[in-house]
Amino acid sequence: MEEELKCPVCGSLFREPIILPCSHNVCLPCARTIAVQTPDGEQHLPPPLLHSRGSGLPAGAAAAAAAAAPPPDHETPAGPAGGGGGGGGSAAGGDHADKLSLYSETDSGYGSYTPSLKSPNGVRVLPTVPAPPGSSAAAARGAACCSLPSASSSSITCPQCHRSASLDHRGLRGFRRNRLLEAIVQRHQQGRGAAHGASAAAAVAVCQLCDRTPPEPAATLCEQCDVLYCAACQLKCHPSRGPFAKHRLVSPPPPPPRAPAEAASASPGAAQGAPSAGGSCKSPGATGAGAAGGGAARKYPTCPDHEMENYSMYCVSCRAPVCYLCLEEGRHGKHEVKPLGAMWKQHKAQLSQALNGVSDKAKEAKEFLVQLKNILQQIQENGLDHEACLVAQCDALVDALTRQKAKLLTKITKERENKLKMVWDQINHCTLKLRQSTGLMEYCLEVIKENDPSGFLQISDALIKRVQVSQEQWVKGALEPKVSAEFELTLDSGPLLQAIHQLDFIQMKLPPVPLLQLEKCCTRNNSVTLAWRTPPFTHSTVDGYILELDDGDGGQFREVYVGKETLCTIDGLHFNSTYNARVKAFNSSGVGPYSKTVVLQTSDVAWFTFDPNSGHRDIILSNDNQTATCSSYDDRVVLGTAAFSKGVHYWELHVDRYDNHPDPAFGVARASVGKDMMLGKDDKAWAMYVDSNRSWFMHCSSHTNRTEGGVCKGATVGVLLDLNEHTLTFFINGQQQGPTAFSHVDGVFMPALSLNRNVQVTLHTGLEVPTNLGRPKVPGN
Repeated sequence: MEEELKCPVCGSLFREPIILPCSHNVCLPCARTIAVQTPDGEQHLPPPLLHSRGSGLPAGAAAAAAAAAPPPDHETPAGPAGGGGGGGGSAAGGDHADKLSLYSETDSGYGSYTPSLKSPNGVRVLPTVPAPPGSSAAAARGAACCSLPSASSSSITCPQCHRSASLDHRGLRGFRRNRLLEAIVQRHQQGRGAAHGASAAAAVAVCQLCDRTPPEPAATLCEQCDVLYCAACQLKCHPSRGPFAKHRLVSPPPPPPRAPAEAASASPGAAQGAPSAGGSCKSPGATGAGAAGGGAARKYPTCPDHEMENYSMYCVSCRAPVCYLCLEEGRHGKHEVKPLGAMWKQHKAQLSQALNGVSDKAKEAKEFLVQLKNILQQIQENGLDHEACLVAQCDALVDALTRQKAKLLTKITKERENKLKMVWDQINHCTLKLRQSTGLMEYCLEVIKENDPSGFLQISDALIKRVQVSQEQWVKGALEPKVSAEFELTLDSGPLLQAIHQLDFIQMKLPPVPLLQLEKCCTRNNSVTLAWRTPPFTHSTVDGYILELDDGDGGQFREVYVGKETLCTIDGLHFNSTYNARVKAFNSSGVGPYSKTVVLQTSDVAWFTFDPNSGHRDIILSNDNQTATCSSYDDRVVLGTAAFSKGVHYWELHVDRYDNHPDPAFGVARASVGKDMMLGKDDKAWAMYVDSNRSWFMHCSSHTNRTEGGVCKGATVGVLLDLNEHTLTFFINGQQQGPTAFSHVDGVFMPALSLNRNVQVTLHTGLEVPTNLGRPKVPGN
């Protein structure tokens, strides 16, 4: 609550709060710092004369206030505790205000000028008015609080909504004191002081941030932080710059009382708000506020315009309390007023009612905060779980890669050893052959050196064969390496690196349960409409939805829609049936769980019209497709917009026009019935055709059960389709026409009619099945 009790200008608790026309509050000392000068081009009001009002101030104080009066371009507005202009001055100021429309009866009180040079809080701050030389401190302080630029050239801008209000002849004292807020602030200060006193462990306040033992005595108190600082900690932890520059540092509070008994033993005069030893008198606002926190009788506030009068009425137009003199002499004479007590009770009731709504929202906000805190905890736990899972998965990948690395190294080792073995075998073989060939060559050379022809010839043939055999051993390829020094082992790590670089989280969770929007689910005739949505704060992807519906008899569910839409209408259902519907979502991971089952009831009776899309082109429809006629002399067929396969249904057709004895036919048909012939001539229609004297039942061009009694203008033909008993019955003017026309009627049927240009009929639907229909007529021969 403390934020509600702080001035938006100084940031401290309110001191002498006043109510601006925009209903915001500001301290009276702060109000004069945000008063601004309007542009010089605007007109100025002459300053009103100052008169003593005899408000009970001592003569010295009155003289000091008179001595502290500002120059002619300033004024000292009248107030409950200070001097002001007399009746003549007020009247003169009011006349000037009315001439300039600064504060008329219909004026909102808001000005249109907003200064361009603003302080950080959004309003322009003027320097403090210096005290005149030779005046006392109290008089100077009173003059500083009340003196402002002349009302004709001054305005004040609200620091919260930035709306400007022009000042009248009374200046800031023209704004009403918020004594209720002042009393609440004083009670809050007393409660806070008691709390500080109860929690204090020593008689002297100590620093709350010291790390020394014992802590240093406190030197300052920050009203915004509500923390006590010693001099060293204040420089270290709360410098007067940056975000702390606007904080207000005050002296620490006095030590708490030693015992409650001392407060109880205080003098009655002090408890009743008696004057201090200095003899200074409290203002009415201070007296009322003090009485609110103590046991003294509360002094009711008085009217600022008529200081001796208490508030007794409430002006509805100005939304402010007034006294009876304001009604007789002031500008509230023609306004609507009501008793103060009644309006007080009414506004209290309105505030209590509004508080109930705020209380409900606050309760919801608390529950929401609990939910958010639970979400925070779940986020922390889920984050740790996912981190552990990711580390485990990456470690598994590293282990798999390490194992695969060992396998590949083994394969390289085997390949290297195989190549080395083959090369060494070839080296040994070639070395052996080379040694043999070299020995043979050396032996042959020695043989050639001998000069014994006979001896040479004895061994020459064998020697030549050995040389030839040795030469043949060096066949083609024998002096080529059998293996290459290159390893034909290429590791393609590109796809693996790409896969590692593309390694990311994928959607592996099933979609959430869809939420049915019951407020959008509805039925109309024999169709149902369902709507659903994805739950909030859901990160699982949804590729589509599957809507399932049962058969209306509690049977198995069947898919009626698969797609991405969240709204679906199913037509062609049974009338007077109860359907169960449910929906589920699916994505690449699979199908999610079903939603809750919603129960939908189709209409008991059918509402339908003639279908302009299914009728013959010669059919003419009007009256919102409820009236039908034809442009041809031949019979043409038109169907209804409803289809029946279950239940009992009844509708009527009123004959609006009947000329030249035509033969209209009434009945039911399949959707594929022929449209260019009389109804009942094919196997897809069951009808009764009737003239002015008699009727026949017809199906597949078979005429049966001729019955006397026909139709004329104004006649009504009723059709009763009972699909529970599988029968079709006709009525004329409430009387059953013949026996039951058709039995064993099964399937899907649509209302049907055939007529020519000599007949016009109007369809009536949504009728209950009549229970008082007449007995059937006896068929003729």
